[in-house]
Amino acid sequence: MPEKSEKPRKKSDASESSLPHKASANPRWLVPTMLTLMVAGLAWIVTYYLTSQGLGLPVPALGNWNLLVGFALIIAGFSLTTRWK
Repeated sequence: MPEKSEKPRKKSDASESSLPHKASANPRWLVPTMLTLMVAGLAWIVTYYLTSQGLGLPVPALGNWNLLVGFALIIAGFSLTTRWK
């Protein structure tokens, strides 16, 4: 029975220094801030809708601009998700 000759392994062309580094972890503040902004924006909009008839919360002087404030908070939270690894 003829013996099979083992083929030598090919060396990788990429050296260890050219391999991508492991992604660093998220900053500790990222996820809590992201979630807080999104929940605060939602709470702002819900509070405005529920109290716009009588109490005038959250900020009566803003009127319908309260919606913009709420959506701005939500968008700020979603923009932080782009940094999440």
